[in-house]
Amino acid sequence: MAAQTPTDELNKLSLNEAATGNGKTNGPTTATATTGNLNGDNDDSDDDADADGAAPAAGEGAAKKKKKRKPKKKKKAPTEQSDPPRVLISQLFPNKAYPKGEEVEYADENRYRTTNEEKRYLDNMNADFLTDYRHAAEAHRQTRQWAKKNIRPGWTLTDIANGIEDSVRALVGHQGLEEGDAMVAGMGFPTGLSLNHCAAHFTPNAGNKLVLHEDDVMKVDIGVHVNGNIVDSAFTLAFNPRYDPLLEAVKAATNEGVKQAGIDVRVGDIGAAIQEVMESYEVEINGQTHQVKAIRNLNGHNILPYSIHGTKSVPIVKSNDQTKMEEGDVFAIETFGSTGLGVVHEDGEVSHYAKCRDAPKVDLRLSSAKSLLSVINKNFGTLPFCRRYLDRLGQEKYLLGLNNLVANGIVESYPPLWDKKGSYTAQYEHTILLRPNVKEVISRGDDF
Repeated sequence: MAAQTPTDELNKLSLNEAATGNGKTNGPTTATATTGNLNGDNDDSDDDADADGAAPAAGEGAAKKKKKRKPKKKKKAPTEQSDPPRVLISQLFPNKAYPKGEEVEYADENRYRTTNEEKRYLDNMNADFLTDYRHAAEAHRQTRQWAKKNIRPGWTLTDIANGIEDSVRALVGHQGLEEGDAMVAGMGFPTGLSLNHCAAHFTPNAGNKLVLHEDDVMKVDIGVHVNGNIVDSAFTLAFNPRYDPLLEAVKAATNEGVKQAGIDVRVGDIGAAIQEVMESYEVEINGQTHQVKAIRNLNGHNILPYSIHGTKSVPIVKSNDQTKMEEGDVFAIETFGSTGLGVVHEDGEVSHYAKCRDAPKVDLRLSSAKSLLSVINKNFGTLPFCRRYLDRLGQEKYLLGLNNLVANGIVESYPPLWDKKGSYTAQYEHTILLRPNVKEVISRGDDF
C-alpha cells in the first residue's frame, strides 16, 4: 500500500530531471487434493473367509461364511491447492514449516553477520515472528498465482477484489465476520485495483460497476497479515504488449531497491538507485516515445505490527534523506513508474481508511461516530479497511459517522492518487525483513 510524500517534503528532493514529451499515456494449474484409496488396493473380502467357515459335514446345512468388514479409510490430508484457493495454508504445511522467502547475505561491513553466533542466536529468538510472516507470505503467493492465472478483461473490479480477498481469508482460515477475527489473520489492507493513470489507493466501493478492459494497466496491491505481521506486495497486469517496457522498468527498479536495501543503508541512496534504473527505460505508445518517470511523491515504507505505514519512508528518487535502515526493520520496497508527469494528486471518492496509531481522545457527540469507532476498534484496530469491509459486517448508514471520525483526526482517509489523465502507471512491490544475520525477501516467488 503506497505511502505518499508530504507536499512540503517534495520540494526537498534532489532530482535529476529529464525533459520528456508527455503523451497518452501464472500461477500453475492446481487441483483439489484427492481423497480415498490412492494406493489402488483391492480389498477382496470374499477370499478372506474366516477359517471356521470351512466346508460343513455331509448332511448338514451349509453355514454362512462370515465376511470381514472393510476398514474405514482415513481421508488423506490435502497436498495440493484448489482453484480458487480454499485449502488452508496450515493444512498444506502441517508442521508450520512454511517456505522461506529469498535469503540474501549482507555485504561489505555487515558480511560478518552471516556467521556471527550472536546474530544467529538473535535470529532464532524470532521464530514465532518468522513463522507468522512466512505463513502470510505463502498465502500472498498462492493468492496472486490464482489472480494472475484467472483475471481477464471483462471482469468487474468488484469481482476481482472479492476473488482475491475471499482467497486470502480462506487460506489463513479467518473470514473476519466474527468480532476480532479479522485481527487474528486476513487482509492486511483493502486490495488496491488502480487503473491506468490512477497509481494507488483505489478499491471498488459498493455499487461500483467498473470493468477491466483489454487496454487497461491495473496495479494489484495485496496485503496479507497473520497476527499483525503484514506482507505488502504488488504487481501490475497489462494485456496489451505495448505496455511491457513500462512494467519491465518498474519491476527492475523494485528489484534494484530490494538489492540495495540493508542494515545501515541510507534510504536516500536507495531512492537514487531506483530512479536511475527506472528512468533508463522508454515506452512507445501510439507512436509517441515516453521516458518512464519515477513518481516522485510516492514512497516505500517500513511496516509495524498492525500498521502498514510506519515511521520511515523509502524514496524512489534521489534525495538527501540520511535515515538509515536498522536491524529488525521490515520494509515494503515499492516503486511506481509513469508515462505522465511523475507526480500524483488526490482526487475522487475515498475507499481506503485506517484508524490513526496516535488517534486523539475526542468526546464524540455523534452517536453514529461512537458506534462506528467501536466496530473499527474491535474488528480492525489500526489495520486499514474499506467501505466494503464495513458492509460485510452488516454496518449501514455509516458514512456520516465515518466522515466525523476523519474530521476529528481519529481515522485517516486515503483518496485515490492520480497522475495526469491519459498517462499510464505501473507498480511492483516486495516486503523485506532485515533479520540480524540475513536479509529475507519474504514475498519473493517464482513469478517475481
